[in-house]
Amino acid sequence: MHLSRLILPAFLLAVLVGVQPAAAAPVGVSIEDFQYLDTSGEPVDQTAVHEKRLGAFMVALRRDVGADLRYQLTPAGQDDAKFKVVGGVQKTSTLVQWARVAVIDIAARKVLFEKLYTFRGDNDEAWDRAEAFLAREVIAALGTPAPVALAVFDFELEDMTAASGSTLAASDASYLAETTGSVRDVLGQSGRYRIVDVGSASGEAAKARALRDCGGCEAAIAKGLGADQSLIGVVRRVSRTEYTLGFQLRDARTGAVLARGDSGLRMGADYSWKRGAVRLVGDRLIESLQAADAAKR
Repeated sequence: MHLSRLILPAFLLAVLVGVQPAAAAPVGVSIEDFQYLDTSGEPVDQTAVHEKRLGAFMVALRRDVGADLRYQLTPAGQDDAKFKVVGGVQKTSTLVQWARVAVIDIAARKVLFEKLYTFRGDNDEAWDRAEAFLAREVIAALGTPAPVALAVFDFELEDMTAASGSTLAASDASYLAETTGSVRDVLGQSGRYRIVDVGSASGEAAKARALRDCGGCEAAIAKGLGADQSLIGVVRRVSRTEYTLGFQLRDARTGAVLARGDSGLRMGADYSWKRGAVRLVGDRLIESLQAADAAKR
């Protein structure tokens, strides 16, 4: 048999082995000892019992989170920890206890997850059930990306009707405020975004409600406010019963346009701006991101 016939399969095997994707390095997670508080008012001092149960609780929580190969437990305060888990347990009555847990992205200085739970009982079995439940919640939270800090600037009106003037009518200002508020609400409730306060936004374009014409200056303003992204929206009035809606999303650091949407010509009066804007942002931004996530799975 020719030597090349033996070497070639081995070479191909080496190539195939070499191109296998490397496993992602586990992410560092620090789980700090939970605090315990007894406000039940029971006459018997159970400090020693509670300390023992809380100690077992922490051992089990670290064990269960560490069993997930995506994460590497690290001692509190170490630089290689990306996430920190903190919490506490409070006994409020003989049979009722509260447990609060929070997951913090250390580098981003963001709280990814925070929740208060109630569990009944103060025996080993009740503590074990509570720990198993919290461990699942913590693991799920660790796999959730941090909300994007988003600066949603006030929606602006571009009035193209012959009767338009330089001063914004009180009714228009009210409808624009409702539109902006509703868009902020729907984006915040999506869980993808943390809405940043833009009340201190500086710059002539922001003060004059003319961000739509500033060539993307809203990105730099958003960055100055501590946001990751910026969103501006425009209502274009064509006539008293016709309008279009548009929005544009930018990366606050680079100024790159990440997404945009336009409603096209629609029939409707000013009181329907809010409904149209929420529908547009929901369809073109939130649902498109959800579809992209589903395609990756």
